[in-house]
Amino acid sequence: MDAAGPAFLRDRALRLLLFGGKGGVGKTTCATATALSLARRWPESSYLLVSTDPAHSLADSLAGSPLPPNLTVTELDAEERLAAFKSAHGAKLEEIAARGTFLDDDDIHRLLDLSLPGLDELMAFLEISGWIEQERYACVIVDTAPWGHTLRLLEMPELIGRWLGALDALLAKHRYMKKLYSGAYRRDELDRFLLDLAASVERMKKILRDPVRCRFVPVTLAEPLSVAETAGLMDDLEQLKIPVTELVVNRLYPDTDCPVCADGRAGQAREIKRLHDQVSGCVIWGLPLFPDEVRGSERLGGLWKEAAELSDVALVPPRPGSAPPRVDQAPPLPAPEVTLLIFAGKGGVGKTTLACATALRLTRERPGTEILLFSTDPAHSLSACLDRPVGSEPTRLCPGLTAMQIDARAELETLKRRYAAELGRTLASLLPNLDLTFDREVMERILDLSPPGLDEVMALSRAMELLGGGTYHVLILDAAPTGHLIRLLEMPELIDRWLKVFFGLFLKYKNIFRLPGVSERLVTLSKDLKRFQSLLTDQARASLYAVTILTEMAYEETRDLLAACERMKVSAPVLFLNLATPESDCPLCSALRRRESRVEGKVRDAFPATHQALVYRGGDFRGMERLDGLGRALYRAGRET
Repeated sequence: MDAAGPAFLRDRALRLLLFGGKGGVGKTTCATATALSLARRWPESSYLLVSTDPAHSLADSLAGSPLPPNLTVTELDAEERLAAFKSAHGAKLEEIAARGTFLDDDDIHRLLDLSLPGLDELMAFLEISGWIEQERYACVIVDTAPWGHTLRLLEMPELIGRWLGALDALLAKHRYMKKLYSGAYRRDELDRFLLDLAASVERMKKILRDPVRCRFVPVTLAEPLSVAETAGLMDDLEQLKIPVTELVVNRLYPDTDCPVCADGRAGQAREIKRLHDQVSGCVIWGLPLFPDEVRGSERLGGLWKEAAELSDVALVPPRPGSAPPRVDQAPPLPAPEVTLLIFAGKGGVGKTTLACATALRLTRERPGTEILLFSTDPAHSLSACLDRPVGSEPTRLCPGLTAMQIDARAELETLKRRYAAELGRTLASLLPNLDLTFDREVMERILDLSPPGLDEVMALSRAMELLGGGTYHVLILDAAPTGHLIRLLEMPELIDRWLKVFFGLFLKYKNIFRLPGVSERLVTLSKDLKRFQSLLTDQARASLYAVTILTEMAYEETRDLLAACERMKVSAPVLFLNLATPESDCPLCSALRRRESRVEGKVRDAFPATHQALVYRGGDFRGMERLDGLGRALYRAGRET
């Protein structure tokens, strides 16, 4: 290994190594294997392996194996870290707000209690920044959340910058008044708190952009959706100036006579060629599809010995015709009363594919019914799956079927622009005794203290508006991966509390907050949230269809998802066991099927009341024609009971 394998395994200058990509591609496996390899290679140095994914998998990946004494493993608990941050700094934040705003103590306390931005991503960013500054570890290896949410983590310097700007604006008036009446102003503890936090953010920003100390390693599969998302990921990383020199393609089929393997290998060769065409200046490494799950420290520690550099010339013969889709124990179609259908599960298990196939099947079965296929996943995949451009406006796919994937951040930015414009007009007509120099900036920045996830909830609100308008009868939701979906489903309660605080400010300071357009939008948002919560828990009208694959790690995440459904009283009548390996004489396929059968037994024992359908691998289900064929096989005729 000293002369072969990825360079990040040999570079002792690295202080931060991040593994990221689409959900379900093997980020956790690659990150854990790297941490173990580094710790064993240099036992005199200390290493930290940390997960920023709300649906943690590090413990599942290690499977209880003993760790090298110089390796520490941490799965960040966002709520716990947020509570610690509030405990340590909450009093300072409230004093900053009290010094520079017209809001009273109760207003300040409620706003700050609800509005630390970014939550998961903010806490992860501050923790990682602190570890690197303390230099306790030779390198911090990060197993990130699926890409849409990791992007927020990497954009955190800008977000925290706006947040710190809002807090600094609150101190500006106090500094001015102090200097005016005492002739001078000396920095105090609050100034130092903001300066220290800003300096920490700036140092982390420099590390993220430093090609000597930081490296981001994208992990992908040689599949159309994964490759499409990886191309977008690379563009985002380039814009953020975060260094990437190597990329990992996971689970590659061997070169054998097995029809299943040959079909898979041919499709993968095409996608690897596409990767080489789209990614320049980056070494691409391949890892094989193993017959057994790579879990436990011994298996993980030897993972990189199997890595091989992939060239763009090793093309295999043209891909053979794909087998027709095959589904065992297909469920009945959703009942006609169901108006909200959510597809959910671990990243990379095929949620988008099954959501699209279901939408096409329902369109075929129910002429006259208008269906809206909608994505809330920040890393949208509808366009790649349907092989049609789908954007933030309703896109007609065929009679009865429309698709949308909203840019949630753009929705929030639109609200902020409207707020700033209306506030500007209001302040221009206010009484002269209002100190516009400082109070205006404070008021303008209030939306920078909005709760985490407000943008995603606004996107969901847009879908509810369309559903409530009567144009559409059924909403099929292609949801974010498990951890973030659970957060999104729980988010309406937090946003509802924030809206009540905001409406309270509008009433209390009605001479200042004359914002009819913003008020109307927030009232609509509040109504949409209440309608969504009511619909979500109406088991006759809403269902969550869980999607999983037959691996131990996916099984554990499915347990978390279905437990959350039970806790929130959300109906989850169907579980699709997706991407199962067909029976075969091939040694690899036979081993995979035996492994999957063991997990299948655990799943059936764990969820006996849930209808479980086994969906076999069938090549590339992309494009309307292939998805329509999958939709025909996915359900049997008949009514959901």
